[in-house]
Amino acid sequence: MTTSIAGGSSNLHYRLSFRQAKGCRQASWISSLTFNGCLRNEISWSDGLSKLLQFQRYKFSRSTISKNWKPLGTRKVSVSSCLRDSTVKYFDFAVIGSGVAGLRYALEVAKYGTVAVITKAEPHESNTNYAQGGVSAVLSPSDSVESHMRDTMVAGAYLCDEETVKVVCTEGPDRIRELIAMGAMFDHGEDGNLHLAREGGHSHHRIVHAADMTGREIERALLEAVVNDPNISVFEHHFAIDLLTSQVVRFISKVTLLASGGAGHIYPSTTNPPVATGDGMAMAHRAQAVISNMEFVQFHPTALADEGLPIKPIKAQENAFLITEAVRGDGGILYNLDRERFMPLYDERAELAPRDVVARSIDDQLKKRCEKYVLLDISHKPREKILSHFPNIAAECLQYGLDITRQPIPVVPAAHYMCGGVRAGLQGETNVQGLYVAGEVACTGLHGANRLASNSLLEALVFARRAVQPSIDHMKSSSLDLSASNWWARPVVPSSLGSNVMDNVSRKTREVRRELQSIMWKYVGIVRSTTRLETAEGEISELEAQWEKYLFEEGWEQTMVGLEACEMRNLFCCAKLVVSSALARHESRGLHYTIDFPHVEESKRLPTVILPSLVNNNTWSSRQLHKQVIF
Repeated sequence: MTTSIAGGSSNLHYRLSFRQAKGCRQASWISSLTFNGCLRNEISWSDGLSKLLQFQRYKFSRSTISKNWKPLGTRKVSVSSCLRDSTVKYFDFAVIGSGVAGLRYALEVAKYGTVAVITKAEPHESNTNYAQGGVSAVLSPSDSVESHMRDTMVAGAYLCDEETVKVVCTEGPDRIRELIAMGAMFDHGEDGNLHLAREGGHSHHRIVHAADMTGREIERALLEAVVNDPNISVFEHHFAIDLLTSQVVRFISKVTLLASGGAGHIYPSTTNPPVATGDGMAMAHRAQAVISNMEFVQFHPTALADEGLPIKPIKAQENAFLITEAVRGDGGILYNLDRERFMPLYDERAELAPRDVVARSIDDQLKKRCEKYVLLDISHKPREKILSHFPNIAAECLQYGLDITRQPIPVVPAAHYMCGGVRAGLQGETNVQGLYVAGEVACTGLHGANRLASNSLLEALVFARRAVQPSIDHMKSSSLDLSASNWWARPVVPSSLGSNVMDNVSRKTREVRRELQSIMWKYVGIVRSTTRLETAEGEISELEAQWEKYLFEEGWEQTMVGLEACEMRNLFCCAKLVVSSALARHESRGLHYTIDFPHVEESKRLPTVILPSLVNNNTWSSRQLHKQVIF
C-alpha cells in the first residue's frame, strides 16, 4: 500500500525516509515517522558513517549564511543511547528541500505552525544557489504581463498551461517585492531603479538580478530569515528515501511540501549541484503521484567547457560551471572555432533565441565540425561593464587563465533543468492528498515544452506562496494518529555487510552511475530518435538488473539503504521516466527533438502523463522499501 488514512482522522499519511550523513539513519514522513536502528559498528559506506548520531536543531548566526555555512551547535548521541532512544519529532509542516521554493514556503507556513526543513546537504546547497541570471518579472512601465505571457508561451512551444502562465506572470512582481522587503539586494541602475536585464526569448528587459550571483543572494536572504524564525527547525544532511517508508527518526507532520529540485545528474555533464539526483520525483512516482512532461530536459547551451581552457582543471568537476544566459543578453556572440558566427544561420533571433534552439544549434555545429566546444565572446563590450555584470564568471574563468574581457569563453551544452516533474495544480497540490510540490520537482504547466530564461525562480516563488493557504487549511482540519508510526516495515542500514563489501558496493555503484549517464547522453540527449530511445530503454533496463543482481549477491537486502545506492535507484527511476515520456511523444516540440518526427503536430499539443496505474514496480528503484518482494 502506498498511502493510508489514520483512523478517526481526515489526514492522509505519507512518509518520507531520510538518511543522516553521520551516524544513524533518519526517516521522515508527512504524517508520522519512526525510529529503526543505528550503526553498531563503524563502517565505510560512501559518506564515512561514524559511531555517533548527530541529531540537531541548528542555530545559525547571520555571518554563517554563506558559502562556508557551518552549524554553531550540535547534540551528539552515542550509538548505545541511540539504540534505546525511539525518537519521534512532531511538526505541523515538513519541507523537503532548502532552495527558494522550500524556504519561501516555510517562512509563510511558520506563521501558523511548526516547520521542519529537511535538506540533503548544507542548507545553501541547492539549485537556487547556482542560479546566475536572475528572476523575470514585469517591473518596467514599457513591459506588460501579456508580453511576458506571450514570451513564455512561445518559448514553451505552446504546450504551456495558459492559466498557470497568467497566474505566474501576474503574481511575479509582488513576489519580487517581498524578497526585497526581506533584505534581498538586487542590482540598481544609475537612476536608482532596479537594473533589468534581458535574456534569450524575452522581448523586454525584465530580469531582476544581483550581478551574476542572483540565486546566491536570494538564498542568503531567505536563509537569514529562516534562521531568525523560532518556528522553523533545519535538519541538514538528511537524505529522503521514500514517501510512505520510514527509518530511524520520524518527522511527524500533517502537510509536506516537496521542494527537492531536479535530476540533472542523470547526465554526465550538468550545471546542477551534486544533490540533484531526482530524489523527489522518484519518491513521488513510487508513491503513485502523477508525473508529467519528463521528456522535456533543458540543456543549457553555454556551460564552461574544460577542454577549451588555457589551464585545464586538475580533476573533473561534479557539476559544470554555468555561463549565464545574460551574457548573450548583454551582447555575447557565439562562434565556432574558425571564428564564424553561426546562430543567424539557425534562427533570426540569433543569440537571443530560446535555449532549446541555441543548444540544438551548438550541438549541430559540434557534430558537423567534430569539435568539442564553441566560443562565446563578450570581449567587445567595455571591460568595466563586463566585470560589473559578470564578476563571478570572470573570476571563475580567470583561475584557469582566461580573461573574458579579452578572450572568448569556451562553452558546451549541459543538462540544466527538468521542465517535467510531479504534476501540480494551481496551488501546488498533487493527486496525493496533503502532498504539495514547488520548484523544479514540480510540473505546474508554466514551462510547457521549454522553460523561458529566468522563469524558474519566479515559478518557485509564486507556487511556494500559492501552496501556503491550502496547506494551512489542510493542517487545521487534520489530526495526527500517533499509533500510525508502526504501520510500515523498517528499512535497515547495511552495517552487517562489513567494510570490504561496502567499499565494493560503493565502487560498483559509482561505475554504474557513470554508465547510466553515458547512456543518457548518447541516446537521450539534445537530438533523439526512436531507435536511440529504444536502445537506451533496453540498456538501462539491463544495467539496472546487473546492478541489483550484484548488490544482492554481495548480501545487500531489499530493505537496506545507503546514500549512493539510494541516489542510484532514484537516478534509474528518473532516467526511465524520461525515456518512457520521450518514446510517447511522436513529434518534435520544444526541448524534445526527434529525427523520426521532426515537426510540431498540433493534434499532439498535450502534456505527457504517467499515471499511478502505469507504475512498473518490478525493480528495486521502482518499489518503495516497505513493499519489497522477498525472493
